[in-house]
Amino acid sequence: MRVVRTVPSTAARPVALTLGNFDGVHRGHREMLRRLRAAADARALPAAVMTFEPHPREFFAPDRAPVRLTGLRDKLRLIAECGADEVHVSRFDYRLAQMPAEEFVERVLVRGLGVRWVLVGDDFRFGARRAGDADLLRAAAGAGGFEVESLDSVLVDGLRVSSTAVREALAAGRLDLAARLLGAPYAISGRVVHGDKLGRELGFPTANVSVPRARLPLAGIFAVQVHGLAAAPLPGVASLGVRPTVKADGRTTLEVHLFDFAREVYGERVRVDFLHKLRDEAKYDGLPALIRQIEIDCAQARAWLGV
Repeated sequence: MRVVRTVPSTAARPVALTLGNFDGVHRGHREMLRRLRAAADARALPAAVMTFEPHPREFFAPDRAPVRLTGLRDKLRLIAECGADEVHVSRFDYRLAQMPAEEFVERVLVRGLGVRWVLVGDDFRFGARRAGDADLLRAAAGAGGFEVESLDSVLVDGLRVSSTAVREALAAGRLDLAARLLGAPYAISGRVVHGDKLGRELGFPTANVSVPRARLPLAGIFAVQVHGLAAAPLPGVASLGVRPTVKADGRTTLEVHLFDFAREVYGERVRVDFLHKLRDEAKYDGLPALIRQIEIDCAQARAWLGV
C-alpha cells in the first residue's frame, strides 16, 4: 500500500475514495473499506483512503481530545489489511481547518485526488465549521464528475459501532465487547526496549514494549498474546500502567511476561493483543507482596488462556 503525505495540485489518475479519521479501524470502518474495495474493483480504479493527522479534535482542543485507539503506524497497517491501494495522510492544520467545504471538494477531492466515487459515513463532517456532509457532496457530484455513497451506522448486538463505543468498552475492562466492535482484539504494537530489569530480578522477566502515546485507552493487568516473536502468537501476562509500587514518575509502560519463553528479543517489533482484563493496577506494600500478586496474575492468565 502506498502512503502519500501531501495532496498533489493535480491528480495523476482518478480514484475511488473514502475519507475519515479511522481511529481504531473498527467494524464500521472495515465495512467502509470493504465497500470501497468493491466499488474500486467495479470501476477499475485504485482504492484510496484519506485520513487526517493529527485528529481534528486534537488540533482544536488537545486537552479535551479523546484518547486515541491507534497510532498512525497501526492505523495504516489495519487499513492496508483491509485492501486499500493508497492512503493520503493529510496534515490537519489551520489552513485545512479554515477551508470552506466547497473549496475542499473542488481543490482536494476533484483536482488533487481525482475522485470518481466517494464514500462517507453517516456522521462525517468536513470543511470550515463542519459545514460539509454527504448532502453537500451529492450537490457537487454532477459538476465534479463523481458519484457519492454514504454508509449507515453499523450495529453490533444493537450497539452502534464507533470509536467512542470502543473507548468506553476498553475503559470499563470489557475487552470482549471491544473486540466485537473492532472485529479483532484490541492491540498495541511497538519495539521491545531495555527496561530497568526489575522483572528479571523478581523472577518474572518481561519484554518492555515501547508505547506509542502517553495516553492510552486502557490500563491494568491482562492476559495477552504476543505476535512477531515466533510462528504462532505467544501467551503471557501484561502490565500496562505506571507501576505505582516501584516507580513514582507516572510514566506509562507496557511490560509483558511471556510464559515458557527465554530468548532475548530487544529491538524486535511486536504486537500485543489484549484478550482479558485480570485486574486494575494497585500499589503494594513492598516487593514480596508484589511478587505474590504476580504469581496469582500468572496463574489466572494461564488458566484463562488454557496454557
